[in-house]
Amino acid sequence: MPKHVRKGDEVIITSGKNKGQIGMVMRVDPKNDRVFVKGLNLRTKHLKPTKISPQGGIITKEAPVHISNVSPVVDGKPTRVRFETRDDGSKVRIAVRGGKVLGTVRGAKK
Repeated sequence: MPKHVRKGDEVIITSGKNKGQIGMVMRVDPKNDRVFVKGLNLRTKHLKPTKISPQGGIITKEAPVHISNVSPVVDGKPTRVRFETRDDGSKVRIAVRGGKVLGTVRGAKK
């Protein structure tokens, strides 16, 4: 099944503690239906001291969000996505809100 978001898309989180926040998709994990959104759903991890980093420390990184809890953003509002096949054989993602082309899914067939 084709996914409605891709790496580099601007998305809004539609449910959970970060609901309503907008960020950029850094990575998509299709096997687990998860996306990593830059600067959102942050988790802290405490690292033990090692030879490489004798100080140890605390790092903050993004945790994955289920793909059903994000939607692409058009004009600051969430939108659903429609897939269309053009005459040249290319498949594109189109925002239902406003009809803006979000990006090409597949190139033209030769």
